[in-house]
Amino acid sequence: MNGIDSVLIEIIEEAIVNSPFDFGIPQYGGLRTAEDQNKLYQQGRDLPGSIVTNVDGYVKKSYHQTGKAFDIYAYVDGKASWKVEHLTAIAEHLKQIAKDCYGIELTWGGDWTKFKDMPHFQI
Repeated sequence: MNGIDSVLIEIIEEAIVNSPFDFGIPQYGGLRTAEDQNKLYQQGRDLPGSIVTNVDGYVKKSYHQTGKAFDIYAYVDGKASWKVEHLTAIAEHLKQIAKDCYGIELTWGGDWTKFKDMPHFQI
């Protein structure tokens, strides 16, 4: 969680205590350099895999580059899960903790209409 905004860290630490599912932050799920962001942008374009971001890190910058965003995965039955139902339950919990305990409206990528980013949160 190095480089993630301290308020986001507090929200994460508070939420993990009684989250409906355990969760973690994957590699590159917190603060990213422009190079890290661009590497993710190339996935599904010049590199194998699915497209995971529309932000290249140079022309279009990510909230991850400012420390104001984080990604999660659910940890269910001893392994990582990106199932919609797991991420949705955790997201609702994280948003409620942010609002009730910190007065912050946490933005969740699962609520976006154009490009759903289920693991993504930002302020």
